[in-house]
Amino acid sequence: MKVAITGANGEIGRIIAPFLSAEHEVRLGIWELAPERAPVSFSNPRVDVRRLDVRDADDVRVFVEGADAVVHLAGERETSADWDRLSGPNIEGTFNVFDACRDRSVSKIVFASSNHVTGGYDLCDQRGLNASEPIRPDSLYGVTKAFGEALGRFMSDAYGISVICLRIGWVLPEPLGAEAMRMWLSPRDLCSLISSSLRAEVAYGIYYGTSNNTRRLWDLGPAMKDLGYTPVDDSEAFTDVRD
Repeated sequence: MKVAITGANGEIGRIIAPFLSAEHEVRLGIWELAPERAPVSFSNPRVDVRRLDVRDADDVRVFVEGADAVVHLAGERETSADWDRLSGPNIEGTFNVFDACRDRSVSKIVFASSNHVTGGYDLCDQRGLNASEPIRPDSLYGVTKAFGEALGRFMSDAYGISVICLRIGWVLPEPLGAEAMRMWLSPRDLCSLISSSLRAEVAYGIYYGTSNNTRRLWDLGPAMKDLGYTPVDDSEAFTDVRD
């Protein structure tokens, strides 16, 4: 499969890009490359690394050309960001990526949404959430991710693109503290979640993504059933971490 990844130099992209390149023909879009965040280096000659500003619709169309699937990670990630910082990459940029997939006949989009789409629920009310509940963003950042989920629903219904939206938990090498123990998504399980999403035959879906944590809040059942996601890590292995 030919897979294009936007925002490949971000925290998630730097984890999944080497993993996916072992299975797929991968194209990496580097989003606003900072000096301290160099592109992931590959010896694999099939990996095509390009600079990509998702706010530029023409560049995005060129970037997704010929791809079978797009993993869309690029965007402003700070939950405290104001609308001026968010609207360009997270609203306009997400539209550009989805619309380019429509225009270039890309058959699948895996969209990095966020648990902040429902972060407005009290913590006790988040237990068992499975993405069937009304959204309740906790920030303008969460609002922009809800926009991406809604746009994905439209693109799936109107144009037949498979769109999988992942409300990703807290990606860390190991969980640090009580909140992370509940929301942790290990790098290994992150790779499994993305890979499962690329393989899954799902027209449209929203799924929470964490490791198989004993203390987890959200329901992983839909992701396990629909995507074939099988998380293997549990934050409980780090019980020496102070709560």
